[in-house]
Amino acid sequence: MTILEAHGLKKRFGKVQALRSIDLEVQKGEVYGFIGPNGAGKSTTIRILLGILRANEGTAQIFGMDVWKQAVEIHKRIAYVPGEMNVWNNLTGGEMIDVLLRMRKTPTKEYVSELTRRFDFDPSKKCSSYSKGNKQKIALIAAFSSNADLYVFDEPTSGLDPIMNIVFKECVKEVKEAGKSVLLSSHIMSEVEELADRISVIKLGEIVDSGTLEDMRHLTRNHVEVSLKTPADEALPKLGALAGVYGAKAKDGQLSFQMDTSSTEGIMRFLADCGIERITSSPPTLEELFIQHYDTPGA
Repeated sequence: MTILEAHGLKKRFGKVQALRSIDLEVQKGEVYGFIGPNGAGKSTTIRILLGILRANEGTAQIFGMDVWKQAVEIHKRIAYVPGEMNVWNNLTGGEMIDVLLRMRKTPTKEYVSELTRRFDFDPSKKCSSYSKGNKQKIALIAAFSSNADLYVFDEPTSGLDPIMNIVFKECVKEVKEAGKSVLLSSHIMSEVEELADRISVIKLGEIVDSGTLEDMRHLTRNHVEVSLKTPADEALPKLGALAGVYGAKAKDGQLSFQMDTSSTEGIMRFLADCGIERITSSPPTLEELFIQHYDTPGA
């Protein structure tokens, strides 16, 4: 079941073309990763989906409703956490959470105390005294307490320490297990890699790659490190000449290189003939996949 779908979204700010053509689909019970550097168009896309901005071209629906015309109805069923949380400084953290939950028709306040404990948050202090990380905790506690059907996170862990980042990931996994959907925009590649079922990479207002992490890895190179019975310096020239081998190096008697998955059989046959003592092969990380799209000559 499709929860969110956008087709051909375009947005201009004067002469600047912020979005060129964005297509997204988020299914029920899915965590969808949306990654790209600052200025790529992530936040602009999210603001259009939230009904804050109006697209110049294209269509977008959430729960089958138009994101611009029916934004009020849509917001009753979604929770949004921005990367920069604005608070009222004269309220305490607990009062701020209450205000956010009162905006919903079906808040689950009984979950607030548990989340407050898990996020190690002191709700008795004035918001003016909170660090950036604690302000983010206010938004996250309110969001996860809201019993929403769709959670939209735009750099949600900005300012959180590593321990709280783990708590956030646990909460995302819990809402997914409950059949909820998540649109996650983040700069933390390990976070997206661990949580997302599918991923889209945005560059200069366009989606340049989409799919599951395994789909995206299939088109890239694996990292291989191998120790051979044949001396590394002797095997290196022959290995480097094989089709599908890139960046072969010898160091401390060990060979390291990248290989195309389509060339695995021939490369493994050569290594076996040299006598394999130890070998490790690992797929590229999401960060490496991301950099491939932004790694240009001279950059």
